[in-house]
Amino acid sequence: MERWFKLKENNTTVQREILAGLTTFLTMAYILVVNPGMLGQIGGGMTPGAVFTATAIASAIATLVMAFAANLPVALAPGMGLNAFFTYTVVFGMGYSWQIALTAVFMEGILFLILSFFNVREAIIKAIPANLKKAVAVGIGLFIALIGFANAGLVVNDAGTIIGLGDLGAPNALLAIIGFVIIVGLYALKVPGAILIGILAATVIGIPMGVTSVPQGWAPIGSPDAPLFFRFDFSSVLSFKFFTVFFTFLFVDIFDTVGTLVGVTTQAGLIDKDGNIPRVKQALIADAVGTVAGAALGTSTVTSFVESTAGVAAGGRTGLTALSTGILFLIALFLSPLFLLIPGAATAPALIFVGFLMLKPVTSIDFTDPTEGIPAFLAIVMMPFAYSIAEGIVYGVLSFVILKVITRKFNEITAVTWILFVIFLLRFLFK
Repeated sequence: MERWFKLKENNTTVQREILAGLTTFLTMAYILVVNPGMLGQIGGGMTPGAVFTATAIASAIATLVMAFAANLPVALAPGMGLNAFFTYTVVFGMGYSWQIALTAVFMEGILFLILSFFNVREAIIKAIPANLKKAVAVGIGLFIALIGFANAGLVVNDAGTIIGLGDLGAPNALLAIIGFVIIVGLYALKVPGAILIGILAATVIGIPMGVTSVPQGWAPIGSPDAPLFFRFDFSSVLSFKFFTVFFTFLFVDIFDTVGTLVGVTTQAGLIDKDGNIPRVKQALIADAVGTVAGAALGTSTVTSFVESTAGVAAGGRTGLTALSTGILFLIALFLSPLFLLIPGAATAPALIFVGFLMLKPVTSIDFTDPTEGIPAFLAIVMMPFAYSIAEGIVYGVLSFVILKVITRKFNEITAVTWILFVIFLLRFLFK
């Protein structure tokens, strides 16, 4: 342990690292509930049980690679926002099959792996305007929150006003409100695993309310369902729509991963004097390997989880923390009946709360400059209003270039941004 993870060098112990790994797992285990519930809505063979298995295995693989290759206390799993984009935009919105969506995730993972090996990621990261990067995170947060409100019945379709308030006295809505109060209360008290505890508490409360249905002979332990091995469809890979899907997966994955790595390693005191992340190449490779493995197993893009900061706060400093979390994901494979029992009304509060957590970057967006603020604004609002993460990115990039051209700020438009502008413009012409 000492030789591999350098515990003394990082001023930590085996016991502290294992406790930190458990803390990280508790804070992010909600993904084992939310991801199967979200992707399982697609149907057509993509069942909650199969997605659960894919989620647990892909999370374990990526987190174990992070542990041994990068020696960082960072855990990975299918990312929130990317799973919503997979389900609600690509499949339900664009009409693509889940097989084609998995193909886009797989290809994005392969490209991300190549970019990580050849250190190209810095060029892509620098090419996207800083304010637009922050806006994408905020827009995804609002989009996820809207999904949570809708799943709980807190907001509904309304013929007169497009969207309206649901029946707050209905069992599903009432349970979601109770779950949200529990989550935010525990979070305010800084209780580790607040989201997961809130989901589990709401599930139990939902039994007498008739929302949680416990089948006869139910047991919390069971054999995992088979995942969806290599269900790819390459028939649409040359279309502009597919490129938009592919690029969105890549774009969000890159910036979500880099942002998380910066945040976690900074909190852990692992950043060097020049602000560089240690072993960042290996960390990005772990992310890419997880995405490729996840697509091959049947789940959406795997990415680094910001909840890893909870493990760091508990003392985690090395890959032993990630190793502990990865092993717990493997153990969770045999608890699928417990996780799959949880109703949508109990996971909806988690979606709403994650939406809140993703709003933080809005405070640092420069809205005083209209050539920066307006593209950021459009990227943010188009995601929930158009019910599409991709549309937010498209309109953000298009408006950014147009406004910079109008104001003759050509030097602020990078070559990569110009390429994206042309591609997104062609998308409208050949739609």
